[in-house]
Amino acid sequence: MNIIVFGATGDIGSRIVSEALQRGHKVTAVTRNEAAFSKLPDAVTPVAANLNDAGKVASVIAGHDLAITALRPPTGEEAQLPVLTQAVVQGAAHHQMRVLIVGGAARLMIPGTVGETVLNAEGFLPASAVEIARACQVQYEQCLASQDVIWSYLSPAAMIAPGTRTGQYTLGTDTLVTDSDGQSRISMEDFAVAMLDEAETPKHLQQAFTVGYQ
Repeated sequence: MNIIVFGATGDIGSRIVSEALQRGHKVTAVTRNEAAFSKLPDAVTPVAANLNDAGKVASVIAGHDLAITALRPPTGEEAQLPVLTQAVVQGAAHHQMRVLIVGGAARLMIPGTVGETVLNAEGFLPASAVEIARACQVQYEQCLASQDVIWSYLSPAAMIAPGTRTGQYTLGTDTLVTDSDGQSRISMEDFAVAMLDEAETPKHLQQAFTVGYQ
């Protein structure tokens, strides 16, 4: 496939790019500016784009088979996440293209509770993560309202960090996936595996899902 990845130099985006290349896909990597091109693998086609320019977004998306957005604004600009995500979603809709979204865990219910989610459970999130969690919840709700594009929204486990690519994971829907110790975790590398598996074999069209170790 010919895949375009937004947020391609981020922690998760860069691993999605690497996984896609490893599987033999052609990748266009979108960054905020050309200064970030040096962080990209030689095998990608680099593109700098202002996602606030709807025309530019639609233009760079044209000609691809699939869009993946792995955007994460810097601290203090978290509220931009749903805005930027919608720019990509609308660009994909313009070309009737499927879009896969790196979401957040905010929406996920916590096992053993009555309706508590990662976002609303008291004390579950550190203060530093609250604003991005709120932005991810808005991002998710906007996806639910998007009827003119085929989207899939992948939420990570409660803990996602650089680690090892095992190729093993467990999928879930609306509840955190936890292991035998009650921990909800996934490596960024295996998150990328799950994302590319969905890209190649779609199973969650117009749906949100999650991934973790069990």
